[in-house]
Formats: sequence, C-alpha cells, structure tokens
Amino acid sequence: MSEGTARSDGRRTSPTERLAEDVADVVREEVRAVRTQVGEAARPAGLGIVLLAAAGGCLVLGAGAASTTVLRVLETMLPRRLAAAGLTAGYLGAAVLLGRVGLAQLRAAGGPSARLADDVRDMVTETAGRVLPAGVDAARDELDR
Repeated sequence: MSEGTARSDGRRTSPTERLAEDVADVVREEVRAVRTQVGEAARPAGLGIVLLAAAGGCLVLGAGAASTTVLRVLETMLPRRLAAAGLTAGYLGAAVLLGRVGLAQLRAAGGPSARLADDVRDMVTETAGRVLPAGVDAARDELDR
C-alpha cells in the first residue's frame, strides 16, 4: 500500500486524506459557481421583486380604501355600529366561504395537499373555538352599554 504523498508543509497525507481534500476542493468550486449563477439570476429579478412587493402594498391599501368607502356608504343607510357589524359579518362570511372552497380544492387534489387541508381545518377549528367565545362576549358587552 502506498504511504501517501508529501504535502507542501512536508507532512505526508494518506490517499484517503488526499481524496477528501480533492472532493472538498471540487465542492467548494461548485458552491462558488452556483453562488455566482444564483447571484446573476437574482440580480435582474431584484427590481421585479421590489415592484411586486410595492404592487402588493398598493393592493392592500386599495382594499382598505374600498372597505372604508363601503363602510361610509352603509353608514348613510344604517346606524354606525350596525354598518360596522354588517361589514364585518360580510367579510367573515366571505372568508368562511372562500376558506371552505379552498380546503375542498386542496382535499380534491389528494396526497400532501389533502393532508395540508386537514391540518389547516384543524388549526382553524381550534382557533375559532378560542376566539369566537371572546368575540361573543365582547359584542354582548358592547350591546349592553
């Protein structure tokens, strides 16, 4: 068996150590190449990501403004508290409907999607079981005033 080769510092390395060093060098080179490729690919996408984030922010602001407008319109026809309660009920109803349809779609997809749907349903049920009683108590307190 070979005793290995001499290193630049004069120590001898075994073939196993040399192989490990060579593999580590190759891995380092590949990591550098991948890092360079990812950096080059992400650089042009950076502006696009920023623009998409800005668009998302504008969407949220637009939805808030639309909600405020709807509330103001409802307040011209209903007392302020009833208008706010009606709008809130509408949003919650839409959330429940959209959530159920989304979960049904995930379940229909099967596999990991179905398991995700079951997990989300369980989390929502648990959270609603804690939040709804507190909301009912708060509404009762407000109506008693």
